[in-house]
Amino acid sequence: MTDEKNLGELSLPGMLQDMVLDSSDINEFLDGLARLAADTLSTRGAEMMCGVTLLRHGSMGTVASSSEQAKLMDEVQYAFDDGPCIRAARDGQVYRVDDFLEEKRFGNYTAAIAEHGMRSAIGVPIPLEGLAAAGLNVYSPQPHAFGDESIAEAVQLATEASKFLRVAVRVAHLTDTGEHLQAAMSSRTTIDVAAGIIMGQNRCSHEAAITILKAASSGRNIKLADIAAAVVTSIGQQLPETHFVP
Repeated sequence: MTDEKNLGELSLPGMLQDMVLDSSDINEFLDGLARLAADTLSTRGAEMMCGVTLLRHGSMGTVASSSEQAKLMDEVQYAFDDGPCIRAARDGQVYRVDDFLEEKRFGNYTAAIAEHGMRSAIGVPIPLEGLAAAGLNVYSPQPHAFGDESIAEAVQLATEASKFLRVAVRVAHLTDTGEHLQAAMSSRTTIDVAAGIIMGQNRCSHEAAITILKAASSGRNIKLADIAAAVVTSIGQQLPETHFVP
């Protein structure tokens, strides 16, 4: 079992904290977490391959892997939408596969992963308290590679990682929200300018101008913001820019 002194000068929490601070986005943090897990859980003569799955509400799942081979193994799992890591993330419990040649729980995925030379694996949930669902996946080409001690080590790593992954998820959520808000505000500015043009051309109220834009959007099956942009550019004006103060 790997102890803190084998991780270098920093403890595991210290390394995870540095990874959060040094990562430019959540994908970079997850890549680092997958590599750290592989380094931590591997032993002399028994190299492990690790992957991390993050399932965020309203967005595509994020996958990180410790190596190209681990990435290939993860892609097999996601192709079948089943496997120990996906179930761990969704169910919040540990899944251990002692030997894929004897495993019966995962349908056609089991035979597919065995064809790639994998014999055993564990899926460990990374608790995120409703912000998202995440799981750590560890593969081995050897059967019965994961005993109680190695599973306990993986659970400890996942528990420590969860504290810092929560921060990364919150930051990613705020970034996404900010980007969506900026896009919405920019669209609203264009719509207001287009409404002003229609008001001037038709001597109508702002409400009537918006009704005209919505009718054109519905009749042509084109987004309201795109109709508004077409109105603005049709008279030779540039699209307005919305400026935000950080």
